[in-house]
Amino acid sequence: MSWRFLHPTDFSEASEVAFAHALKLTVLTGGELRILHVAPDAGGSGWKHFPGVREALERWGVLPVGSPPSAVAGLGVDIEKVQTAGADPVAHTAEFLRRHPADVIVMATHPRDGLAAWRQPSVAAAISQHAGEIALFVPEGAAGFVSPDTGALDLRRILIPVDHEPAPQPAVDAAMALAGIVGDDPVTFRLLHAGAGPFPVVTTPERGTWSWERQTELGDAVDRLTGAIGTWQPQLVVMTTAGRHGFMDAVPGSTTERVLREARCPLLAVSVSARALPRLRGAGR
Repeated sequence: MSWRFLHPTDFSEASEVAFAHALKLTVLTGGELRILHVAPDAGGSGWKHFPGVREALERWGVLPVGSPPSAVAGLGVDIEKVQTAGADPVAHTAEFLRRHPADVIVMATHPRDGLAAWRQPSVAAAISQHAGEIALFVPEGAAGFVSPDTGALDLRRILIPVDHEPAPQPAVDAAMALAGIVGDDPVTFRLLHAGAGPFPVVTTPERGTWSWERQTELGDAVDRLTGAIGTWQPQLVVMTTAGRHGFMDAVPGSTTERVLREARCPLLAVSVSARALPRLRGAGR
């Protein structure tokens, strides 16, 4: 079973970086990608602003320069660009997800806008139900772990904050699923527990190129997390969120939003009730 991605885009520079992540993950997993743009004046002229899929794949060396449109499908992926008119991009995205469920949403975040609009109860419920309750947030200004210029993927260090509540295992499982797509490249996972008491129980399967570190810090969880990001400089943070609205309970004003705002690091938010990402052939060996 392939992975299904949705990338909502506003055609901003930040969305270009998020698009690179969505496209790279789609190619690596042989998955499906829907690139969605919602605007009040969406029309025929809007298509020219969509990120160029073939252009990116040619730039990355995945396709030869001058490849025909059919060459993209020849890679074993299903990619579609969709634009729709609407005054509320968030609500229209939720409606799109009802008709086209996704495993992962890949989206840019802008400090000036925050994520509050995504927290509307009806929208949050729809996204939680139809999006697999997993989202990759790429903050504006963050380099990310995929280069838009070359397509190179750098996922050597993954930081996973863990606590007793919410259960940390869904985040650990999602981190391993992502790490499984990088082949035999070494990956270090650091489990960070901010608090007193015993370390949370998590299962960390062994793999020849993977290593696991456990770190305990006392103090404010966000301060300890952003401090660890600053000193260790992971390419990705993966964390579990809790609540009936899935990863949308991460916003606003919570640990997730504070990390995105202060640390400028891509963050994979995973609902405690999220379905496991489809297992890839050979992943997790």
